[in-house]
Amino acid sequence: MDNSGQRQSDNGESDRTTEPEGGKQPRPREAGGGILMGRPFGVPVYVSPSWFLVAALITWVFGGQLDRVLPELGAARYLVSLFFAVAFYASVLVHELAHTVAALRFKLPVRRIQLQFFGGVSEIEKETETPGREFVLAFVGPLLSLVLSGVFYLGMLVVEPGTVPGVLIGGLMISNLIVAAFNLLPGLPLDGGRMLRAVVWKISGRPMTGTVAAAWSGRALAVAVLVGLPLLTQAGGLGDEPQSFGSVDSLTDALLAAIMAAIIWTGAGNSLRMARLRERLPDLRARTLTRRAVPVAADTPLSEALRRANEAGARALVVVDGHGTPTAVVREAAIVGIPEHRRPWVAVSGLAQDLKDGMRVSAELTGEELLDTLRATPATEYLVVEESGEIYGVLSTADVERAFVAAMARTPAGPS
Repeated sequence: MDNSGQRQSDNGESDRTTEPEGGKQPRPREAGGGILMGRPFGVPVYVSPSWFLVAALITWVFGGQLDRVLPELGAARYLVSLFFAVAFYASVLVHELAHTVAALRFKLPVRRIQLQFFGGVSEIEKETETPGREFVLAFVGPLLSLVLSGVFYLGMLVVEPGTVPGVLIGGLMISNLIVAAFNLLPGLPLDGGRMLRAVVWKISGRPMTGTVAAAWSGRALAVAVLVGLPLLTQAGGLGDEPQSFGSVDSLTDALLAAIMAAIIWTGAGNSLRMARLRERLPDLRARTLTRRAVPVAADTPLSEALRRANEAGARALVVVDGHGTPTAVVREAAIVGIPEHRRPWVAVSGLAQDLKDGMRVSAELTGEELLDTLRATPATEYLVVEESGEIYGVLSTADVERAFVAAMARTPAGPS
């Protein structure tokens, strides 16, 4: 459940990092996002194409169970099964909305919610500041699943057993109970892993220590799922008839266990990798990444401006008015596009980008705060100023990106 655009995922796929785009069409698509279904609490909810695969699988499997319980339904059992699949993922959405509402209450931006093959993903863009908030943010999802399971249990008391409503409500009660129990398992990237991380963080005082402990626990959990789930189902430990080794059902269970184990194993490693990256983010400092700049008047020829910059050992140009107040920054890409023989005839004003709100950044910004500031006002260059308002220089987005990539390259891929 981790990401520098942080991802909080649940229900079998939990991991915590393109803005989702809406549109005028009723069901717009975003690259990698899926179909936009709505914006509860202002957060876009997307359904991934992989959801249709799992919906078909649930419809087929649940339809087979209905045929044994309610054989009189005939082919209509698949319509009932499809309704169950949609209702189950509506429960998953409630689980994700619990994370989203908690994140918004803690003033953590949520990029989007995505429903996909193994559950849902709430993409939360920032880390919580305290272990207590981390624990609450992780716990509210399973808590809502438990509440839903209880609601469906009460519903079973008022419907007749052995009927379509009775079977549907019973199935939803059990499925929500399984979702809650699975997500409470103590290993990243599941909610239980985030809760374990919060506890270790609180005890040790270091979030990284909590992440390492929860990641190792998650990888141990992945091995347990890979080995234990097929053995449990083969022995009839989940309430079904014991299966013979090599049967279709046992092979299906083994494949499902392998997929779930791979998701947990990969998610644990990604969570740790992103945590290590965050530890390196403070190395991103506006002051050290800023290029020295020289102030020039708007009508200064580009060749003259570049001559002054070379003499001063500067690599950037800032356009100032008659009072020396900065009004624009000259874009590096625009300079490169001007042939040298034309530069004496081109004024810097024609290559400059006017300073807008958000394009003046403090030289003291570091790490995630710096990245958040730049993300809020996308631009190619920013004016960096001292606390006194004095010009410090120009910060290029390209320089920040290179430093970020270098930090990622120095980050180990998994637990060690």
